[in-house]
Amino acid sequence: MANIVKVPVVPTALKSDWSPPQPTAKSISPLVERRLLPAGTAYLGHVRRAVHKLTFEEHDKHVEEEQKRLNALNGNGADGEDDLGVGDEEENEDLLTLDPKEWKKQDHYAVLGLSHLRYKATPDQIKIAHRKKVLKHHPDKKAGAVGDSNDDAFFKCIQKAMEVLTNPERRRQFDSVDPHYEDLEADVPTAKQVKDAKDPQKYFFKEFSAVFEREARFSKKQPVPMLGQYDASKEEVEGFYDFWYNFDSWRSFEYLDKEINEGSDNRDDKRYTEKKNKSERARRKKEDTARLRQIVDLTLSLDPRIKRIKEEEKAAREAKKKGKGGAANGVSQKQKEEEEKKKAEEEAKKKEEEEKVARAEAKKAKAAAANAAKKARRQARAAEETAA
Repeated sequence: MANIVKVPVVPTALKSDWSPPQPTAKSISPLVERRLLPAGTAYLGHVRRAVHKLTFEEHDKHVEEEQKRLNALNGNGADGEDDLGVGDEEENEDLLTLDPKEWKKQDHYAVLGLSHLRYKATPDQIKIAHRKKVLKHHPDKKAGAVGDSNDDAFFKCIQKAMEVLTNPERRRQFDSVDPHYEDLEADVPTAKQVKDAKDPQKYFFKEFSAVFEREARFSKKQPVPMLGQYDASKEEVEGFYDFWYNFDSWRSFEYLDKEINEGSDNRDDKRYTEKKNKSERARRKKEDTARLRQIVDLTLSLDPRIKRIKEEEKAAREAKKKGKGGAANGVSQKQKEEEEKKKAEEEAKKKEEEEKVARAEAKKAKAAAANAAKKARRQARAAEETAA
């Protein structure tokens, strides 16, 4: 509890010309006794200090630590707003000197500080990253600062990145040709690299799992089966290759279209450009499908599980054959007789069908010969009548 200190109060002397006020006709309200209930943050703070025997400084420190703990649990920033851990990536000189006119060549995710998330970034993360970049690079905030002559240009790049990534269709077009993955898509392990690896099996699953994880983002069907592990069942392996050999991709290449000059009035130029863009998109789509098929073929040829499954099936067949035992290498005489009887019936049936076909052919040939003879007689009679 706080100490109470009594301070003596000495009133000042009255002025010599002071006189009491004259009474008025107004009546004074009667005194009313009211009961006040203790409430509010100040009272709660007083209760905490009293219960825990804290000073004001100790109480304030405790409240501050508790607020920090709650913010950490909720993933919130110092201002109480969840920043989702985005928009704080380092900006290099190449990024800050981008030309907004060449916005198609820029990496929109890098501009907003989302390079570590890319296509996995959620709409909320994009909005928060954009807000952080705007607060940092707005031209009004940077006005008059030395060395920030290009900040207005980078601000335009930020706005363009936000425009592209918040539009689902345009974002999908950009994700289809994301420059970050160009080198990764081309860098697929070769058969030689797998065979020369220190641990070929471990290397195979590590490298090709990453390849299929990158490609899975283009699938229209979800979820996408991944490569899995060495001990996967035959059904899982067959399901994996069946899915990827029939892969249905939403990937498109409109983002790389040549821009149509809107200021031109020549319709032929516009039609030609549109036709050229359509042809280029089809070509790139075909090449991408062939590229993915080659990856699947390579994976199948190197997959150690295929050899394992074949060996397991062979062992199962041999075990089954040995386990039966008995006459004629595990096949009973009765089964052998039934198989021979069945085979004889099939041969007899086949022979009967062949004879039936032969009779039908002979009948057709006989009818054709009769018709030919009849036709020859008619022609002979017609010739005799003509000669007469």
